[in-house]
Amino acid sequence: MKIKRVLISVSDKTGIVKFAKSLQELGVEIISTSGTSKLLKENGVKVVDITDITNFPEMLGGRVKTLNPKIFGGILYRRENEQDNKQIAEQEIKPIDMVVVNLYPFAETAKNFNSVFEQEVIEKIDIGGPSLLRASAKNFKDVSVICNPQDYTEILKELKENKGEISLDTKKLLASKTFKHTAVYDAQISTKFDTSLSQEFPEQKVIVLNKLQNLRYGENPHQNASLYSQGENFSFKQLHGKELSYNNILDAFGTWDAVSDFEDPACVVFKHGTPCGIGKASKGEKLYDAFSRAWECDPLSAFGGIVAVNKELDEDIAEKLSKVFVEVVCAPSFSKKAEEILTKKKNIRLLTRDVEVSKNLWFKSVGDEVLVTYPNGKVFGDKFECVTKRKPTKDEEEALKFAWASVKHIKSNAIVLTTKNASVGIGAGQMSRVDSSMVASKKYETFLKENSKPEDLVLGSDAFFPFQDAVDMAVSMGVSAIIQPGGSVRDDEVIKACNEHDISMVFTGLRHFRH
Repeated sequence: MKIKRVLISVSDKTGIVKFAKSLQELGVEIISTSGTSKLLKENGVKVVDITDITNFPEMLGGRVKTLNPKIFGGILYRRENEQDNKQIAEQEIKPIDMVVVNLYPFAETAKNFNSVFEQEVIEKIDIGGPSLLRASAKNFKDVSVICNPQDYTEILKELKENKGEISLDTKKLLASKTFKHTAVYDAQISTKFDTSLSQEFPEQKVIVLNKLQNLRYGENPHQNASLYSQGENFSFKQLHGKELSYNNILDAFGTWDAVSDFEDPACVVFKHGTPCGIGKASKGEKLYDAFSRAWECDPLSAFGGIVAVNKELDEDIAEKLSKVFVEVVCAPSFSKKAEEILTKKKNIRLLTRDVEVSKNLWFKSVGDEVLVTYPNGKVFGDKFECVTKRKPTKDEEEALKFAWASVKHIKSNAIVLTTKNASVGIGAGQMSRVDSSMVASKKYETFLKENSKPEDLVLGSDAFFPFQDAVDMAVSMGVSAIIQPGGSVRDDEVIKACNEHDISMVFTGLRHFRH
């Protein structure tokens, strides 16, 4: 069916003049509303004002323009339905074959206001636009609907190639795009209502995800995958290297989450979902010192991993990284010289990102269900309580705080051995805390083969010690202080063991599980 009559009413007027002129050249009659009509007329397009069709003025400050049977009848009537055609003829309603509509910029306006209940925000809730779009998409067999200016070129191409007609397949595709478009728009409004009413977890949670790109494959090569975002763009900016994989993205986020918890210059080396080395620079030291400490913790595991720093990555670190194999390097920025060095490696991915980590809700899919929570934004709570006879020294206390910031990002059950500025043994993701302690001990033994024995060796545990066996193992490694949440029914037993070994133990009252 040839397109003879089109309704145009757009908030985003990008490309609309050129599109309308092209339609006019094809002999299409154009109907339009006030703002769009004015623009088209000013640019030489012949337009029939919508009020001439409805015989009713636009009213209520523009709230009512298109909501009229003369318009919706022309869109919704089924061309092959005898009764519909009879009624249309009786009411002298002309068909509308194409609808070109995009909506008031609600999201763009709303982000500048704390509440949806501000009048300026309310007026950006479009009524007529979504109604036109939904009506057109519903009657896709007879009506072509366009909600995205990016589609103008392809639609014009098809109209010219098909003598003014749009194929049914194209109409179906346009209808699908339209229903997604209106769904997203409604989701943006409902989300703003939720935040305005302080509804953290409403009965229904609407999530809008924008597709950013297809990935080569998922967690494994036989799995397909794509990357979506609640925003319009990827949180990282890629400066160099081949395409990021599914696992690269997972680890990049984990690494960034970890390194962002440190205010001092810090570095995290990440592999398979958990840190394999964490280091920070002390006062007067350079970022390179933090990097060296993180790398030296477990250079074997660092092979093929991800490195992240929380300050500009400099030439010295770049020189070191140019001689080893890492998949990804993340930093707030790269010095000019560092970028020159690293971009000589064809495949290494260089990513930049602002240090701040999103405070938005986190979602985790578990089949048909989705777990929703806020990110673990705390490192310390209100408690830092020594529960043993022996109190930690000043250096031990500094080391304990570093251990606690580190263990937060290690997979549970998590055990980390640290000095005041470096991890030296990490046990992650084991089925028992003793197993994790054994892994951390083994890593520490390997560390000692290439490095001197550190002073003020401490241990951090992401959850409480249920038994004293982990304490005994810690003592055998030379640990002088332990930090853990506390809260076990056997806390007294564990504290007693520490007192017997003359080591310090600090309770935080805060658990850092990372499943």
